Amino acid sequence: MARRNRSSIRKERIIMLASSVFVLAALTVTGVYVRNNNRAEKEDYVVDFEALEQSSTELAENMVSGEELDTLFAGVGTDDLDYDPNFQEANSLHVENTEDGVKLEKKKTIEEGIEEKKKEEGLEEKKDEKSDQTKEDEADEPKKDDPVEKSAAGKKNGGADKGQEEEEAGMFDETVDTVMSDEVQAEAISTTVQPELDFSEEDGLVWPIVGDVLINYSMDQTIYFPTLDQYKYNPAIVIAAAQGENISAAADGRVTSVSYDPGTGNTVVMELGNGYELTYGQLENITVSEGSFVHVGDGIGTVAAPTKYYSMEGTNVYFKLTKDGEPVNPMSKLQ
Repeated sequence: MARRNRSSIRKERIIMLASSVFVLAALTVTGVYVRNNNRAEKEDYVVDFEALEQSSTELAENMVSGEELDTLFAGVGTDDLDYDPNFQEANSLHVENTEDGVKLEKKKTIEEGIEEKKKEEGLEEKKDEKSDQTKEDEADEPKKDDPVEKSAAGKKNGGADKGQEEEEAGMFDETVDTVMSDEVQAEAISTTVQPELDFSEEDGLVWPIVGDVLINYSMDQTIYFPTLDQYKYNPAIVIAAAQGENISAAADGRVTSVSYDPGTGNTVVMELGNGYELTYGQLENITVSEGSFVHVGDGIGTVAAPTKYYSMEGTNVYFKLTKDGEPVNPMSKLQ
């Protein structure tokens, strides 16, 4: 029994030893494999400065200097350019990108054209004069040496030439004026000074339309409005009118506003001067615009259908006068 036990113990020791050797061998092989892989990866991330320095040196040696480039392109010139700096479109008038340049170039072109026309006409006239003179010499040779005849002929031709020059000069002036007329007119319109507005307390107003006053001015106490069925203050007068009637300006003024108001409909506001303003409401077919100057009596529009706020009052004209924004009774100014 003891021998058997000893033999089994030996077998177990041998097996354990063999297993240990196998495990150690496997670990060793695995460690070697991992180390080699890590070394290969590290080598991939290493920068070879010597190789970089060598490549940069080769690049610098192969580069062409600026002087060599100038030498290479010295003979090219401007003949190979796609764009010709001396190119000019036909009929372009050589227009510069300035207003004065446009005027000068247009005038210069016109002058050149007229001068060429003068030269052509002068050559034709000289040819005609020579032919006429030849005919006269052949027809009557004694008159050729007559100083009196020469003087008269010279005066005659001189007067004709002078008249021709004046006519051509007039044609030139007319041509220039035609070309420049649009620009001159635009400048004249832009620099036109409108009349100065000066409405004073002594000045009066004319009625914008003839009709009865439906609702009078009232700022000291409330007044009844039939459509609204309520009492309230009224900073204007409401004048009865027929739809389509013409409405005229009650005084000289400048239009400052053309707008629509739910209560007064299409409305025109005019500045009279010295802080006075007139407001016309319930209009249609308005003939004035903002900024335009209107003389007293000029038409500004026609009477429109009343808005819903004045339906029971009927067709009317809303007429209000203010001084520095404060309502003034128009009846005190109406003549």
